[in-house]
Parts: sequence; structure tokens; C-alpha cells
Amino acid sequence: MTAHIKILILNWNGKHLLKPCLDSISKIDYSNYSVMVIDNGSTDNSAKMVKEKFSEVELLELENNNGFSGGYNRCFTRLKDEYSGFILLLNNDTEVDSNILSSFIQAKEMYGDNHLYGGKIFYKNNPEKIWYAGGNVNLNWAKVSHRGIRQNDSPEFSDPLQTDYITGCCIFTSMDVINQMNGFDERFNMYGEDVDLCLRAKQKEINCYYWPDAKLYHHISASLGGAFSLKKLSKKLIGMGRLYKKRIFNQTN
Repeated sequence: MTAHIKILILNWNGKHLLKPCLDSISKIDYSNYSVMVIDNGSTDNSAKMVKEKFSEVELLELENNNGFSGGYNRCFTRLKDEYSGFILLLNNDTEVDSNILSSFIQAKEMYGDNHLYGGKIFYKNNPEKIWYAGGNVNLNWAKVSHRGIRQNDSPEFSDPLQTDYITGCCIFTSMDVINQMNGFDERFNMYGEDVDLCLRAKQKEINCYYWPDAKLYHHISASLGGAFSLKKLSKKLIGMGRLYKKRIFNQTN
């Protein structure tokens, strides 16, 4: 029997992106999965769209926008006593390959159930170019970056490998890992929480693995106005500053 996977999609005012995301998920070639949308207090009728067009999707409606960490953590709290299987955290501005779940199952069969896994992520508007093929972290040099970003896909990015961090855009793991980590650190509202999670996990011998056969396509920073918007850059700088302060100056877990 195939392992059950629960896909968790955080949404805030992303109705126009959420529908194609859910459409792509509906075409996944895997026999045992379910989907939950965590709506972070949207005001654009996102929840209504899910109820009307995707009746099979479970909907967790939160009253307020709790940010990335807070939204997911409230979902984790709800699931803690009722679900103990595998989860896939997925941005609402992604569209997935039909083999994504079976590919992640192959990854965990190779490396183990209780690790963090990420796939090969392409630009949706330029699907030959890579957005993420692993993550590099060197906080001594204040450097956090995506391996392969803006490069054409090639054999160089086609082998699995252990990597420094998995982007929060797409994380496959187990609820056991999430419970061990107590979810995300809510001091990070957007940017840095995924890196922080992975660095904390490494201290518990929970590793990060890039699995290139798990493929998806990303509308980059759509909710923030695009990849190079001032809003995105501002939030990214704030998040990276918090990460640097926590890991370098405070040295707290």
C-alpha cells in the first residue's frame, strides 16, 4: 500500500494563483493523497472558490493573516493529534508535475522517512530555467542562495544531493519531523523561516536532500509583485537580518 501524503497549501488573497495550483494537483499520478488549503484570512473569496470548485479539498479557514510561519504552525497544531504521515508544503503560486509525489516517495525510500526533501523548481514563465536546485548557506558571509538559479537545466542539476536547506516553496517531510522541530519559528514572518528550520533540523541529524525528479513550476513572488519588487526585497532583507541575528549573535536554537 502506498504511503499517504497530505498536501498543505498556504494561501492569502491568491485566488487567481490557487486555482491553477489545485488544477495541477488534481492531475497528480499517485493513488493515496489528500489536499488541505490553509487560508490566512483572505478577503478575495479564495475560500469560496475552493468550496465551489474543489469540494474534495479540505479547507482550514483562519481569521487573520498569520504569515508563512504562523499559518503553517496553526495547521500543524491541528494535525498533531490526528495525522502522523507525510506532508508536502506547497506554495499557492506553484504548479506541479504529475509525478511529484511518487518522486518524493522514491527520495524517502533512498534516504529515510524523517528528513527534509525539496524538488527541482523552474520558473513558470520560463520553464527551461531553474529557480531552485538546492540551497547554499554561509552565514559567516551572510550568504543564502539557490543553487542553479536562472541557469538553464542541465545534467549538472540532475543528480540527488544533500544540500544546506530546502526552500519553503516546496518541502516534503513527515509530521514526525515537524513535531520534533515544533514547526517554524514565528519570529520569521516571510523569508528565513525555511533556512532556520533546516539549520535547526541539522542539529538533530535531520538532513536536507535535493531530489531533481520531483519537479514543479513557480510564479516567482507573485503575491509580492514579482521577483524584483521593492516589497519582496524589503521583506527578504528583514528575514535574512533576523536569521543572521539569531544564528550568529544569539546562537539560539
